[in-house]
Amino acid sequence: MSVTAAKGFRAAGIAAGIKESGNPDLALVANDGPRLAAAGVFTSNRVKAAPVLWSEQVVKGGQVSAVVLNSGGANACTGPRGFQDTHATAEKVAATLGVNAGEVAVASTGLIGVTLPMDKLLPGVETAAAALSAHGGEKAAIAIKTTDSVHKTAVAEGAGWTVGGMAKGAGMLAPGLATMLVVLTTDADVPAPDLDKALREATRLTFDRVDSDGCMSTNDTVLLLASGASGLTPEYAEFAEAVRAVCDDLARQLIGDAEGASKDIRIEVIGAADEDDAVEVGRSIARNNLLKCAIHGEDPNWGRVLSAIGTTSAAFEPDRLNVAINDVWVCKNGSVGEDRDLVDMRYREVRITADLAAGSASAVIWANDLTADYVHENSAYSS
Repeated sequence: MSVTAAKGFRAAGIAAGIKESGNPDLALVANDGPRLAAAGVFTSNRVKAAPVLWSEQVVKGGQVSAVVLNSGGANACTGPRGFQDTHATAEKVAATLGVNAGEVAVASTGLIGVTLPMDKLLPGVETAAAALSAHGGEKAAIAIKTTDSVHKTAVAEGAGWTVGGMAKGAGMLAPGLATMLVVLTTDADVPAPDLDKALREATRLTFDRVDSDGCMSTNDTVLLLASGASGLTPEYAEFAEAVRAVCDDLARQLIGDAEGASKDIRIEVIGAADEDDAVEVGRSIARNNLLKCAIHGEDPNWGRVLSAIGTTSAAFEPDRLNVAINDVWVCKNGSVGEDRDLVDMRYREVRITADLAAGSASAVIWANDLTADYVHENSAYSS
């Protein structure tokens, strides 16, 4: 159910001592081929971590032999030393596995502004390499956790080929192009340009529509590697759908594990003039802290939905807006609709539907409520 579900991949997850807790903190994924095709999408934050800058260049070559990931430190905002440490990590993996350092992607997650303990990380690479296994996917997924309460994996099966993946993320989930750290693998024989197209299409509809807390990470990385070990080249549409399905599964798990959350909020915007309008409105609703507090208190406060819609540049007429919460249309034509007491909000998932009555486009954004536990966890994150 992870990055080793597809043939041609080995993985490992070990405790290198990066985390003071002693928990697993270093993962390694190796592509044994015969194909080494790869694609990636990264944070659109202008402040990018050193591993992102490195891996962006690696992926441009269209080949990735291995990915090394650490938790316990983001290696972001660490200056020239941070990039040197990333380079050294890739060189260590390359020397240990006998591959080209220019084909080693690096990803890090954890506290920003703290340099990595290279005296622990580099020996950890050797330990992880020795532990590589076709059954090591779950351990790798565990090793990349930070504030995650559970590790996250997913798989989709094709006709003789597989797409698998792992993800980490529980906070700073409001990305442009990617959400925290994700590695996807497939044994389908797919060239890098098709991997890139499928990944970007999938990411746009899944990871890029998770908006937990309005905060964009400096380290967001999503990689898709193809080993070609199945010897099969599926139809593009079939392959792209499998990639999307795995991304959708992982994105949903990210929201389900969001820091301190007690509600998962599915925001569907319908009747938009175009998809961009639908996404803009969905994001505005997702980032409205007053609404998120109301959802936490199980208060169907639809006025906060309307106020969020009103801050956007989307096409709509205020007196034609409709809002439903858990299928009860509490707002009709910009005014009072069905009795709000009919809304049952006892369960984890809350569904908000916003009808702009301006067209036929739609989009879905996933968010979560704002809780005291979220504030507590993030107030003490550095300590």
